[in-house]
Amino acid sequence: MSKILPTIESPADLKGLSVSELEHLALELREEIIATVATNGGHLASSLGVVELTIALHKVFATPQDRIVWDVGHQAYAHKLLTGRRQQFASLRQLDGLSGFPKRDESPYDCFDVGHSSTSISAALGMAAARDAQGGNEKVIAVIGDGSLTAGLAFEGLNQAGHLKKDLIVILNDNEMSISSNVGALASFLSRKMTSGFFVRFRKETEGLLGQVPRYGRELLSLARRAEDSIKGFFTPGMLFEAFGFDYVGPIDGHSLENLIETLENVSQLKGPILVHIVTRKGQGFPPAEENPALFHGIGPFDRKTGLPHRTPSGGESFTAVFGRTLMEIAEKDQRVVAITAAMQEGTGLKGFAERFPERFFDVGIAEQHAVTFAAGLACQGLKPTVALYSTFLQRAYDNILHDVCLQNLPVTFALDRGGLVGADGPTHHGVFDLSYMRHLPNMVIMAPRNLDELQLAMVTAQGHPGPFAYRYPRGEGQGAVTGVPLAGLEIGRGEFLVGGDDGTILAVGTAVEEALAAARLLSNEGIHFAVVDARFVKPLDRGLIVAEAERTGLLVTVEENVLAGGFGSAVLELMAEAGISVPVWNIALPDRFIEQGSQQELRARFAIDAAGIVQRICDHLRCLGPRKVQPKSGMA
Repeated sequence: MSKILPTIESPADLKGLSVSELEHLALELREEIIATVATNGGHLASSLGVVELTIALHKVFATPQDRIVWDVGHQAYAHKLLTGRRQQFASLRQLDGLSGFPKRDESPYDCFDVGHSSTSISAALGMAAARDAQGGNEKVIAVIGDGSLTAGLAFEGLNQAGHLKKDLIVILNDNEMSISSNVGALASFLSRKMTSGFFVRFRKETEGLLGQVPRYGRELLSLARRAEDSIKGFFTPGMLFEAFGFDYVGPIDGHSLENLIETLENVSQLKGPILVHIVTRKGQGFPPAEENPALFHGIGPFDRKTGLPHRTPSGGESFTAVFGRTLMEIAEKDQRVVAITAAMQEGTGLKGFAERFPERFFDVGIAEQHAVTFAAGLACQGLKPTVALYSTFLQRAYDNILHDVCLQNLPVTFALDRGGLVGADGPTHHGVFDLSYMRHLPNMVIMAPRNLDELQLAMVTAQGHPGPFAYRYPRGEGQGAVTGVPLAGLEIGRGEFLVGGDDGTILAVGTAVEEALAAARLLSNEGIHFAVVDARFVKPLDRGLIVAEAERTGLLVTVEENVLAGGFGSAVLELMAEAGISVPVWNIALPDRFIEQGSQQELRARFAIDAAGIVQRICDHLRCLGPRKVQPKSGMA
């Protein structure tokens, strides 16, 4: 059979294909996805698991008029290939290339921007309500994974959807629940037949007839409904969704195109909220991903034949690994230390902690709000909880941090992994807002360690602090000896003077410190001598050191891998105003916009927060100051 994928320019091209041709197309889609992710990295296991579902959705429904809302969106690679982006697919997750997630400004087939979990049902319900208000008739489908159903937001959406009774299809992609083959097959058969036009008409006509029986009609109708519910409850796990007001269909084999197409065609004719439960396997069609779906959930470039990740020359341990190991060592000495994460055991480096201290480790699922308030409860009873999350995901728990932790001044530690630019996952995953949204909270201490040794110092300092403490650290490897856990922490609010110079002072935090040091060396080669200070703490600032440097050199430059608004540079400006010191303060930070995907190095260069960019910005400013400062030599900028 000749290749089918090159002939697919839009979902309309699927309409005339037979099931056998669609099955062949599924093989081609998997091959294309595997080849591209092996080169670029990406979310492989989840995308491979929904290939047949994606084909069936686009064959049955009239997209983009009918709306498909993907939850999280890292399973949308086949969707991209079938919706006119095949030629650009090689640029997936690359700088200025295709996003790894659905994006409305990328394609009319992407009807909602996603990247964080559990938003699909609420968004789809909003679209369905807008459709009805505007007199439309398009179908709205939300596709959500079983993991995303651990978040309260998903249940809030289910609850209102059942109440409003809007025409809405929710597809639950279940790749974790174990359902025996015989029960699953029977339930699949029953669900497909119970959604057929004949059965729906028969049920409605029977209800009408029973309801008209004199004296006993209502009792007979109630008995019939209970019997139907009992049969469904015996063969399926659908009673929960029926309680929310959804008609439940499933479970369906999510890798059987014939079953999927038949079920979706039947469901498309039904009214009201409907939940279709399909069972899939992560990594389907690629044995290494099937055997280790956690590794292939989000993976860098790998060997196509062996499935082994490509190893790059190591510059040291990762911040994540050092965090996980150090927390275990701290917990060995203090029985009050507990760790909490939200479905990110491996990603946050806590797998070893969970194995060593299972009774002191809590994975709450994708429920960041609950994680924070749960930690507050633990702290109220004398424990020392560390909440380990990616910076971008902690955004979801802002009110809980404010109201349940900071207001009560509880000793909860926030370990913010992936602080700063994270790379190819793009704007939904960059942790570039945390310094801003944490800094203005009363009682909060914020530290941004520059290397692995300082991360350990931050951790020990946090454990000894009697109130809320947050430290953020970047994705990837770091520098530092890391010979053992420090016996003592740091003085809170005390920075470190690193390099002398009289022409100005660079104040930096976190990853920006190394870039600032490199920039100072480049400037020194041109006869421009800047001091460098590792501020260490974003809150509280080292007031004495910063004021002294402002008075000594008369010029401050702040550098941070965070948005400018409300961040570290803003804090320094506030300090200068409060102290009544009038010196130039130049802020180098990320602009007031969402940052696209690209490697960390590419993005730091694009936004001039790497060493070369710092040098360029300083020299641009120095030219404006005229003879007041040393002029750079020719070729400097």
